[in-house]
Amino acid sequence: MKINKILYTGSLALALSFSLTSCDSYLDENPDNRANLDSEDKIVSLLTSAYGQSGYAVLNEVLSDNTDDMGSRYVQYDNLFYRQAFYWKDITESDNDGVLNIWQDCYNSISVANHALQAIDELGGPKTLKLKECKAEALMSRAYYHFLLVNEFCMPYDPATAATSLGVPYPTEPETTLNPTYTRGNVAEVYEKIEKDILEAIPLLGDTHYTQPKYHFNKQAALAFAARFFLFYQKWDLAVKYANECLGSNPKSLLRDWNEMQSYGITDNLDPRANLYIKATNKCNFLIQPTISMAGFFFGNLYYVPKYAHNSYISKNETLNADQVWGVSDRSTLRCPGLAFKGGAFDRVVVAKVPRLFEETDPISQTGFWHSAIVPFRADILLLERAEAYTMLKKYDLACKDLTMWMQNWTKSTKTLTPEDIKTYYNSIAYYTSTSPTSKKHLYPSWQIDAEGSVQESMLQCVLNFKRIETIHEGLRWFDVNRYGINITRRVMNQNSECDYVADSLGTKDLRRAVQLPFNIISAGLEKNPR
Repeated sequence: MKINKILYTGSLALALSFSLTSCDSYLDENPDNRANLDSEDKIVSLLTSAYGQSGYAVLNEVLSDNTDDMGSRYVQYDNLFYRQAFYWKDITESDNDGVLNIWQDCYNSISVANHALQAIDELGGPKTLKLKECKAEALMSRAYYHFLLVNEFCMPYDPATAATSLGVPYPTEPETTLNPTYTRGNVAEVYEKIEKDILEAIPLLGDTHYTQPKYHFNKQAALAFAARFFLFYQKWDLAVKYANECLGSNPKSLLRDWNEMQSYGITDNLDPRANLYIKATNKCNFLIQPTISMAGFFFGNLYYVPKYAHNSYISKNETLNADQVWGVSDRSTLRCPGLAFKGGAFDRVVVAKVPRLFEETDPISQTGFWHSAIVPFRADILLLERAEAYTMLKKYDLACKDLTMWMQNWTKSTKTLTPEDIKTYYNSIAYYTSTSPTSKKHLYPSWQIDAEGSVQESMLQCVLNFKRIETIHEGLRWFDVNRYGINITRRVMNQNSECDYVADSLGTKDLRRAVQLPFNIISAGLEKNPR
């Protein structure tokens, strides 16, 4: 199969014309001579472009069970892109947060990484500290963006089917021909190549060449990514190993200060709190990724596509305001409660963590781009990922230690969780249905877990609930829904923001869990996902 420009459009020069340095300066121009990669410093500069600006958070939140269709009274606020995503249709609409941007941005980042790796080889290999670190950064970037692609556009990793499930192309060299040939391969091959890149990078990791380390795969971010990858790869020991190396001996000292977040109080102005969330000086934040995105609007208190929302019904019964193992979830128990905005044609509950940042490109007409930023790797989520790995290893006391640490940081509870506490609590509540929702859903992962009601299954329920709260508005819930084969439905809400009817459902093996490739890419000749 011959495919012209199938992985990314535009020239490499375009990809290299952007540099992510800080949330105050997203689009600094790089030197024109960067294309001639004949020095260490030029390779360092090149790698500032190895980080995509398209985010998956909006798309994945709409795909997941964190969003409801608010019903016919919101029809004037409908949007075809969001409707196609919400109902798991093949997406034909373009959007800043759409599938084409995600696909192209990931492959642009991969292309930059491949050019950097080639340049390092042409300089004689990683013989200096700076080149070693640059090679590690390039390998991590290449691995990470393939990790996003395979989890977005492919069926979830399953050892029994990975060798026959369609993967994504994994280029390891810069394009040098007009019509390069690409095939999708399979999911197993993609995971093997990601693992190879990560393991090659880890011994070379270092932070001395960074001026803004939190915007790059610094050592903490790289180890956190390694832990997540091996969690998804079902290699629990390695997930724990790299989480331990990242979190160190005192992970509590790295967790987010929710009391500081709450210091802004109840307010309609979400910007100060959201900007605090993404600050590079926060110890909890390992990697900050600026994006060209409307996420700050969709996860905020403005009338931006309110027909699809994380609403008060989900929040009360499943997420931010739902009863949990610590007890009730309200202003008396939570350090930084979610903010509820409900009235008229609006019902949204948010954590003020997604900023709205405007980059003015034309000061006369006052036009430009809306940006946001996400923190894909940080201490709080890594702590829960380690708890998940410990649970799979049946090291329940260690898992409970991590779950307790997260719980006491998120809430004011002084309770210490035990495996028996967690089992008792989750056995006391019913499994979710669309009209009687709870925070407990049937789990159907591709790997073996103990029976429903067991200590292990109960602890996985706890981990997944804590992760769902921790990662709200970030898109990571969709990956967990897929990894655990969780069946979810498409609820349409009535005038009282309660379930009116169920319009669709997504089963464990439903092929729509693999987002369809962008139509432009299919038209260029790459095999589409089966339906």
